[in-house]
Amino acid sequence: MNYLLGGINMLIALLLVLVGIDWTTGWTAAWMRREIRKRIAFIGILRKAAVFAIVAIAHLIDGVLGDLHLFRDAVVFFYLANELMSVIENMGKMGVPMPNFLHSAVRIFQFKSNSDENVHLVESKQPEAAALETENTTSTFEGMPESYEKPDF
Repeated sequence: MNYLLGGINMLIALLLVLVGIDWTTGWTAAWMRREIRKRIAFIGILRKAAVFAIVAIAHLIDGVLGDLHLFRDAVVFFYLANELMSVIENMGKMGVPMPNFLHSAVRIFQFKSNSDENVHLVESKQPEAAALETENTTSTFEGMPESYEKPDF
């Protein structure tokens, strides 16, 4: 594992901790809401494993390009932000009081993650991607409101 991830530094350790906290808070929120499903929990574990597979791939790419950890660190920062937002969302589902700015941050992150830039690779199995495409057909410039004018390049 040390070789695949490029060593266990503070970023990797923090990612490990946040992944564990996210899984635990997600399971707890589902239990409190009586929404526990074995299949969903298993898929969640597979997704957590996939995060570390992607970090390993980024580390291997860094090794080819000079071992500066640029790609690996960028990938880790992305997943740190993603896991932190997920923990905040899970805490909200558990009824833990949250400051308003954290609720706003989660909503902004969810909106940004549903943009056309981040469509799933298998759209036919992702109904929310198809719904997003039909919503965006009424706008004038790639998902922006009609009042937004396209800049001249």
